[in-house]
Amino acid sequence: MALALRCLRPLPSLLHRSSFAMSRGLPQARSGCPALLLEGCRQCVQQMLLSRQLATKKAKGKGQSQAKVNISAALVEDIINLEETSEDMQAVIEALKEDFSRNLSVRTSPGALDHIIVMTKDGKFPLNQLGQISQKSPQLLIVNMTNFPESTAAAAKAIRESGMNLNPEVDGTVIRVPVPKVTREHRESLAKLAKQSTNKSKEALRKVRSKSITQVKKFKSKVSEDTIWLLEKQIQQMADEAATEMDKLLAAKTKELLG
Repeated sequence: MALALRCLRPLPSLLHRSSFAMSRGLPQARSGCPALLLEGCRQCVQQMLLSRQLATKKAKGKGQSQAKVNISAALVEDIINLEETSEDMQAVIEALKEDFSRNLSVRTSPGALDHIIVMTKDGKFPLNQLGQISQKSPQLLIVNMTNFPESTAAAAKAIRESGMNLNPEVDGTVIRVPVPKVTREHRESLAKLAKQSTNKSKEALRKVRSKSITQVKKFKSKVSEDTIWLLEKQIQQMADEAATEMDKLLAAKTKELLG
């Protein structure tokens, strides 16, 4: 008898919480889910906790610290794939890293020219697919365009407009690319390009964020307002963290370039 009384004692509190959730319009357990009162339906309880966390945050005044939102991707997989959103944001970061490594170096090497995009009558191609790139001396790179002589002028133009401070010289099907001395002006020019690349990457990041939030808003009529708010907050939080990582990459590259 004593054991039964102890088991029944929490029921009023649980019933009160359940009725509070209904009055707030929070996620409810599926009908016929006895675990909600006895042992707790895991998914329902988690959703209720998320909503209560939201209510706590809304109650705080501006300027006060707020706990990070951390929604389980499995709970909202029918609304949006948060893992895919994270991967898309990480892809933007990786593209920025590659750009920094490939195109923004104080020392110009043959590899730095490989992926310069050349506009030809047949489309766009990386320079290393059109010409053979070699280093004749520390101060001179050679691009042999024998295999695609008709693209020589276009290749020279692409090198000149690459933003790498290069001034190629054309001699038949050979392009000579003098390597400039590393001046303070050149370093500062590269640092500006790094800033521009970061800004472009942040714009790409904003597009990923906007696309994800638009996807979430499609479910406004199907899920609670609290759930939508939490998901938007989570996506914004992911974007902010990605932007912070980009700022760190830019700071490190700028320090490297300026010496």
